Order: sequence, then C-alpha cells, then structure tokens
Amino acid sequence: MAPTTNSAATATAHSFTKILNQYKSSSKARSSNDVEESVKKLRRLILVDGIPSSVDPTLRPRIWKILLRVHNVSADLFLAYVGRGPCEVREKIRNDTFRTLATDRGFKERVREDMLVRLLDAFVWRNHDRQDSDHLGFTYVQGMNVLAAPFLYTMPSELEAFFCFAKFIEESCPLYVQPTLEGVHRGLKLLDRCLKIVDPELYGHLRAKNLAAEIYAFPSVLTLCACTPPLDQVLQLWDFLLAFGVHLNVLCVIAQLLLMRDKLMQSSSPMRLLRSFPPLDALPVIGIAVTLVRDLPMDLYDELVRHPYAVEDH
Repeated sequence: MAPTTNSAATATAHSFTKILNQYKSSSKARSSNDVEESVKKLRRLILVDGIPSSVDPTLRPRIWKILLRVHNVSADLFLAYVGRGPCEVREKIRNDTFRTLATDRGFKERVREDMLVRLLDAFVWRNHDRQDSDHLGFTYVQGMNVLAAPFLYTMPSELEAFFCFAKFIEESCPLYVQPTLEGVHRGLKLLDRCLKIVDPELYGHLRAKNLAAEIYAFPSVLTLCACTPPLDQVLQLWDFLLAFGVHLNVLCVIAQLLLMRDKLMQSSSPMRLLRSFPPLDALPVIGIAVTLVRDLPMDLYDELVRHPYAVEDH
C-alpha cells in the first residue's frame, strides 16, 4: 500500500468505483464467481493503494459492506430493537460509552454517545432473541464500545453501522466478545509465540522484564488497534483487516513493536514506552505485518487465522 498523490488517489478512486459497479451488476446477476472475483480485486487494490477516502468519502462504507457481506439492512428490525428501550446491561454500556475515543474531536463531532448506546442496546436485544444451539451467545462486554465506534463513524447511517457491526462481531471475531474474552487471550498468547519466532532478541528482552503480551498488548488486541490514535490511521488499518482477516491484527501489533524496537531494546523499563503506543501509522504497520506472515510456520499461522472465531474443545 503506497502513499498516493492527488492525481494517483483520483485514479485509484476510479479503479475502486469501476470494481464496485462490476460488483453491483454481478450481484444482481447472481454469479457467485463474478462476485468473488470483484471482492478479490477490491482486496488487491486495498493492499496496493489503500482506499482514497479523501477523494471519495462514499468508497469506504460501500467497500466495508461488501467485505462484510452486508447486503440487506432492515430498518423495521433495527427500530424494533431500539423500540424495546434499555437492555438489561444498559448501565454497563453507559459506563464505557462516554469515554469511547474521548480524545478524538472529529469522532466526537460525528458520533454522539446516544448513538453508541442505541447501537449496543440493539445488539444485545438482537442476540437476546437468538439464544439457540447454533449461535454463540452475545451480550455487552468490555471493548465492544470501541469496536462499534469505527462503524458509526464510517457508515452513513446508524442502521448500516448496526448491521455491519453485528455481522462483524458475530462472524469475524465472536470469541473476542465472549464474557471470558477468550479470543483476546488466545490472540495475546499467539502474539508472544509469533514475536519469539520473528524477533527472538526483542521477545527475550521483554520477557526478561516480565513483559508478556497480556501485560502490554491487551488494549491493542482487544480493540483491533482502535485504541491507538489517530482515527484516520485506524480506519486505514481496518480496511486491511476487513479485507484479509482480523487475525492479522496480532501481526499489526508486532509491527508496531518492531517500529519502536530500537527504543525498546535500549530501555531498562520498556513498559514505560508500551503503556501508550506511539501514534498509529497504518502504511508501515500493514507493510511489516504482510511480510511477517511469511516468517511463521504454517501450523502457527493456521492457529492465528482461527483464533478469533473457531471454538475449540477443551
């Protein structure tokens, strides 16, 4: 993914628009091969050029909906959930929503707290109705407010944000939002194992200071890096994660460690540096994460791919 000039960004926007139009027509014709081919082209373009949102702000929401396979949104259904009022864990939701991306003025201007509360209430009601053996159960858990924030910021309506968020949680990372946060803890263990392979020296330095990923990387894994500003860089990173899989967030966190490697290695107390990561810079983080994939043994990478969603027998 390379930085783009204005003319390059405009050309990229045209390329995205062309693929989106192809996708629209192939979706209507119901050819699954054509649809899949369009999605592949979108992924490739996201990796090579990034989504030029500054040129065309409508691109990101349209592309996210395609990547998440959100085709139908029902206003009646969403309004029915909202109409049920506060869910049983409303107090827990309100304890978190007011501080969601609190330092980001642009976010605060676009996304009011009541929008977050409404979306999270509706999500709890939706899953209150779906308690059956085919689905993992969901309620509100810590971190969900931050995972909902990019959808409310990006999508043109609360309605679309709700259905994208619900699909994302239920299919992409259901284990991240179980009451035990099982997927998050698995991700943190995998982060340690991957770091030990890709940079044994840095891993050894951190472990010598009793620093496991559980201690320093919990917020970054829990929120898929949405806890590290600025938001425009978070959205670029999420373009990549939605295109290629949320499991890659673990490698994106390692990429951030590698970008601050020299300072970490020189520090006698690296936790001071890790308490708050440097501002996110999506392009180098994505570039490093992609190269790290090649360094991992296949069985470990397979475990990484499965950890956000695959329920395993204990």
